[in-house]
Amino acid sequence: MKVVLFRIRLRDDIDAAAYQATFERMFELVSALPGFRGIEGFTGEDGSELAVARFDSDEAIAEWKRHPEHLAAQERARNEFFASYELTVADVAREYQWSRPADELTA
Repeated sequence: MKVVLFRIRLRDDIDAAAYQATFERMFELVSALPGFRGIEGFTGEDGSELAVARFDSDEAIAEWKRHPEHLAAQERARNEFFASYELTVADVAREYQWSRPADELTA
C-alpha cells in the first residue's frame, strides 16, 4: 500500500464555495479509480490542511496524477486556492488496527 500526504496552505482570498466544489469533484473522480482506498483530512493549529490518501500501488497514484480533470484542477488550485503545498508519497511497511468491541462502546 502507498500513502500520499498532501499538506496545503490556502490563500486568504479564495472563493470558498469554488474550492469546496472542486474538492468534491476530485473526491468523486478519485473514488471511482481502481486502487484508491480512501482519504482522510485534518486541519492543523496553524490553519494548514493535511489529506492522507491511501492507494494500492504506484500505478494507481500515477493514474490519478495524469487524470485530465485532476490536471486541470491542479492548475486551478495553484492559481486560485493554494498559497503553498507539499506532497509526500510513502510506502507502508506495516499497518495495525484495533477497535473496541461495539458492546463496550455504550457501557
